[in-house]
Amino acid sequence: MTAFIVPTSQVALSDLPSAICTSEPGSFARYTLTDRVPGILRETAALNDFPDEIQRALEDLHTELTGGVVREVREEAPDRGFWNTVSAPHLGRSWLDVPWYWGEAYFYRRLLEATRYFQPGPWRSVDPFGPKKATELAPEAAPDAAKALLDLLPEEPKARFEMLVHASLWGNRSDLSYEVAARLGRPTGAREERTNLVSDDTPALWDFLQTTRCRRLAVLADNAGTELLMDLLLVDCLLGQGLATEVHLHLKPHPFFVSDAMLRDVFAGLDALEGSGEAARALARRLWATLASGRLRLFTHWHYGTSLFYFQLPEDLRAILSGMDLVVVKGDANYRRLLGDAHWPPTTSFAQATGYFPAPLVALRTLKAEIIVGLRPGEAERLQAEDPAWLVNGKRGLVQARL
Repeated sequence: MTAFIVPTSQVALSDLPSAICTSEPGSFARYTLTDRVPGILRETAALNDFPDEIQRALEDLHTELTGGVVREVREEAPDRGFWNTVSAPHLGRSWLDVPWYWGEAYFYRRLLEATRYFQPGPWRSVDPFGPKKATELAPEAAPDAAKALLDLLPEEPKARFEMLVHASLWGNRSDLSYEVAARLGRPTGAREERTNLVSDDTPALWDFLQTTRCRRLAVLADNAGTELLMDLLLVDCLLGQGLATEVHLHLKPHPFFVSDAMLRDVFAGLDALEGSGEAARALARRLWATLASGRLRLFTHWHYGTSLFYFQLPEDLRAILSGMDLVVVKGDANYRRLLGDAHWPPTTSFAQATGYFPAPLVALRTLKAEIIVGLRPGEAERLQAEDPAWLVNGKRGLVQARL
């Protein structure tokens, strides 16, 4: 049985900058709880053929979000005690007066309670975001994006690696909880996107992989669909070019943040590739083979579907990650978890902010939250003057490494 615990933090919370909270007027955090999250809830109710009991539970959650106060998890489930312990400081408060990351994570846990995901019966283990995710696997969506990228890849190893790192990064735009891909374009690794990188440690990452015997490399996945297929293309490159001996793909244990990737989403993505042309079919077959041989391993842990940060790793997961020669941390929410979702000065070095992490790491992230480190003096001010929404509109991205 899974042991849900509140682990000892590797960072004193008093040493962190102040947390980003939903109470901050005009912030993206507040907008998330006033507009985005209620919208996700309404859409989820509309896209599923839920019975009246579940529809009423979703309506009750909507009422609580938009005008009530936070209540505890009430269903009988293995993680009930964990969630009610970590949520105790926020129970009885408005959803517009809580730390942002906790609020989002707790919303998704409460949505699973409403849809009876953990309960015996016909809705047990049914992904409430499944209908939404399915749109990403339509032939003209994620499979076509993967096929287009395969057609563009250069033969030269370094250039191929760089294009795939950037495609994995820009794949993070395809986030079904915050859709920017249609507005800004799908990932192709195009040269013009380089101007939208506010930080790019790809050359240092290449050098690291050339000089380090990378026996085990972990990828902490973010979204299913397009992003996951871009991640799998990068995994294929890492294994095919001998840049890593094994790749461990870490996935969410249950539905989270609408489109976060679970084990079943990997299999669905590989199946989608099978029907998308010969190059994509060959890619899928290579990946199936690496899964069969153990060179690609799929892994999940309860920590990934919680409100805990990466300096709050339970001992078993910390031991697993400390055994990696490199950890690739994907996406915006994972970046927030690396930094404690706090108001860091943007000139703080990435190495300083993530010094607690138990292995060398690189973050690939499209900017969709008001949090960033690793910028040069004056860079944040210049970007703010150029584009007031630069931190949240998904146009820009980063590759930041601590090697």
